[in-house]
Amino acid sequence: MNLAGRHILLSGAARGLGAVLAAHLAAAGAALTLADLDAEAGLAVAERLGAAFHAVDLADPDSIAALAANIATPLHGLVNNAAIATGIGGIGFEAVEIESWDRVMCVNARGTWLMTRALAPALRASGSGRVVNIASDTALWGAPKLIAYVASKGAVIAMTRALARELGPDGVGVTAVAPGILTTESTEYVPEARHRLYAEGRAVPGPQPPGDVAATVAFLLSEGALALTGQVLPANRGFVFT
Repeated sequence: MNLAGRHILLSGAARGLGAVLAAHLAAAGAALTLADLDAEAGLAVAERLGAAFHAVDLADPDSIAALAANIATPLHGLVNNAAIATGIGGIGFEAVEIESWDRVMCVNARGTWLMTRALAPALRASGSGRVVNIASDTALWGAPKLIAYVASKGAVIAMTRALARELGPDGVGVTAVAPGILTTESTEYVPEARHRLYAEGRAVPGPQPPGDVAATVAFLLSEGALALTGQVLPANRGFVFT
């Protein structure tokens, strides 16, 4: 995939899938702006790839507004990757603390909406804007003992469809990618039983490398992907079919 000449903003770029996405998009020729709450780690990734970097807190609307006000234009793509996942699973829905629920929904769902709202003018102005939301296949099969995360990613999927309708008349495509558990340092906390469930249940058995998702995201950011707007792609090697 050739993304030369396209400026892409990627949130949650400091580690895990985000860092892999950043490297893949840079290799495809995109001009990158990276964003993350962890300024030190995010800046290290940006410096390694020759990308711009902005610290951002998705729970803070003012932080998102400041990012949007200072980003270089034109902006051709936004990847809403940042999310809270670590430390929120493994307990039943009745035991989830309200504060934990609110925090996950604030960052994962509200943050995705606020980022898209803040960057929409720049995406419209580019003439070929693309938004790719990173969802999760947990919202497609209803993973147990992970309800706040599942609900937040279900909201991201629903927003993707609504945003596709609203931004479509301006030529902006909006899609979502729903991966399964990936082999990154960000999934080391996931119980071995859940890793095994995925590895044995995929149509292509075994672990899933994050490069799978990176290649899919790169295509969805391209000018040729507009026909897929509103779609949710379960990029999970066949663990869930839609």
